[in-house]
Amino acid sequence: MTFMKGLDDLQRTLAEAQKALETVNGELGTLSFNPEDPESVEAAIAESERLVDERLGKYANNSIVGPLIVQMKDSFRTAVIEKAAEARLKGEASDGE
Repeated sequence: MTFMKGLDDLQRTLAEAQKALETVNGELGTLSFNPEDPESVEAAIAESERLVDERLGKYANNSIVGPLIVQMKDSFRTAVIEKAAEARLKGEASDGE
């Protein structure tokens, strides 16, 4: 009955993934940082990773959720860096006017 055990494992994985996704439905948290301060930017990135781990960490071994955690952290890192760069560029444009 290996087939049935595999199906049971898959159903359990899917059910756990659904629970995990429900925990991140809506706002994950709010980040604030000084775009001019690299330490502040890094602290915001660390906070975003902490928020992801806080909500999804217990599902990290799930074959669906584990890669999603990594992807979410990468996406948040990129978003923070892009927001900081955008804010710095706006600041430079304002200084030059």
